[in-house]
Amino acid sequence: MNTYLAKFKGIHPGIILARELKKRGIAQRPFALSIGEHPQTINAIMKAKRNLPTSIALKIEEKLGLEEGTLALLQTYFDIQTEKSKIKPITPNLSIIRKSVFWDTDISQIDWDKQKYAVIRRIMERGNALEIKEIKHFYGAAIIQAALKKSTGAPYTLHGKANNENHILQHDQ
Repeated sequence: MNTYLAKFKGIHPGIILARELKKRGIAQRPFALSIGEHPQTINAIMKAKRNLPTSIALKIEEKLGLEEGTLALLQTYFDIQTEKSKIKPITPNLSIIRKSVFWDTDISQIDWDKQKYAVIRRIMERGNALEIKEIKHFYGAAIIQAALKKSTGAPYTLHGKANNENHILQHDQ
């Protein structure tokens, strides 16, 4: 992937087009007419109110001297990002986990996959039996054991509870 694509991946191509035209000092209306498109169409694309069709992307790329397919690929990446944002993130059953366990963060903003080691450690140290059981169910024993082995530093709570983590894991299996 070229650096141009990597830099703007996930951004609507119309925003990139607006930036390119401004950078080059090209007015929107004359540009639209020069590629045989309605100025309103290009305006809607530049304001990210309309997707960029491949046929228009090819005309724009040719006129601006961009690598063929650049804007079309940006549109595809934007579409992927849009669809991903619609997918509800998978979370453990939050009705079981007390918000007070995560007193220092908004529980709805936790990325349960990326922050799994911190979540597991926090639940093992501060969670009750139901919360520990839910986290075990959500992540699975292998991920929990890997997280506990990777865990470094002093626990948040008394060492007694932290030392009982393996016992809890073995008992619930």
